[in-house]
Amino acid sequence: MHKSLFSRHTLAGLRLANRIVMAPMNRNRACDTQLAPTAMSALYYAQRASAGLIVAEGTPVSPQARGCARTPGIYTPAQIVAWRNVTRAVHRAAGRIYLQLWHVGRVGHCSLRADGSPPVGPSTIGLSADRVPVLAGGHEPVLVPCHPPRALRTHEVREVVADFARAAANSLAAGFDGVEIHAANGYLFDQFRCPYLNDRSDEYGGTTGRRWRFLLETVAAVASVVGSERVGVRISPLGVAHEMQPDPAPLFTYGQLAYQLARMRVGYLHVYDQSASWIHDPASELLQHLRACYGGSIILCGGFDRQRAEAALSSDNADLVAFGKHFIANPDLVHRLRIGAPLAAYDAKTIYKGGESGYIDYPSLAEEAVAEA
Repeated sequence: MHKSLFSRHTLAGLRLANRIVMAPMNRNRACDTQLAPTAMSALYYAQRASAGLIVAEGTPVSPQARGCARTPGIYTPAQIVAWRNVTRAVHRAAGRIYLQLWHVGRVGHCSLRADGSPPVGPSTIGLSADRVPVLAGGHEPVLVPCHPPRALRTHEVREVVADFARAAANSLAAGFDGVEIHAANGYLFDQFRCPYLNDRSDEYGGTTGRRWRFLLETVAAVASVVGSERVGVRISPLGVAHEMQPDPAPLFTYGQLAYQLARMRVGYLHVYDQSASWIHDPASELLQHLRACYGGSIILCGGFDRQRAEAALSSDNADLVAFGKHFIANPDLVHRLRIGAPLAAYDAKTIYKGGESGYIDYPSLAEEAVAEA
């Protein structure tokens, strides 16, 4: 079957209107008191509901999982109610929306937790230069160095698995169509995968299979709540965000994961190329290997425009294509891509700033035309 950006796709029984995915992007607009999304967030996502699928921003599964100020959680009743307003708005606009479940691991600061506890990770190896936004008495967050992590005890790893399962149940209660587990970008699951950081001697360290065990146990626990077909997993092979090092054997490491996820029948594998380079090579050995190991839906993300997206679909390396920053300034991105209209540029200064500016005030093409008339 010929695949194009604007052809329909069935994902976990959901009929997606097109193959365009809005990638998860933190926008730091949660209220300070409840760490819940606001009415602004409901409008923001509803404005972009023409995407075949929205994957909402990385959302901490517990207070421990937080890594920066003003990110909404999914672990309190107030947060569930607030997210329900978001999903209702998207569904009223005929959209589909998943929630990305997130634990930052070692990327964090003690002030982000009420008890002042430090970040956690597979080991005590910390970050040397990375900074995270925290509230330091002022209205706007400030960037501060990460605090050193402590290593999770074996029983605590299992508690985090339970946190993800609970967050998945909360996501269903909030009306999401499914969930994505964030195993990319140097966060907790990526840290356990990394042989340079994971120096554990328990069942979660050592061989590649043991280093993936934490993620796979989490996938199984989440799947038991929402159904395996409504679970996605995001990875970032070769990524170096948050002071990571590329995996020394990416074909073996990520091929093993893809094979296991295929056996578990998860709904999709979301592959993000932070460099926006190798993911555009149809002959990429890594892409072809992932496709061979995983037969479900694959989402590709990283520097795509319409031409590159169509090429990825034609090569059969992708079933869906995710767009990130283009969605910030183009709430009607699907329409603009369809008719070949120019894309508006986003204001980098307001991505994480807070407030309506640079969040819900970007106009659609129709609104631009009215303003110019």
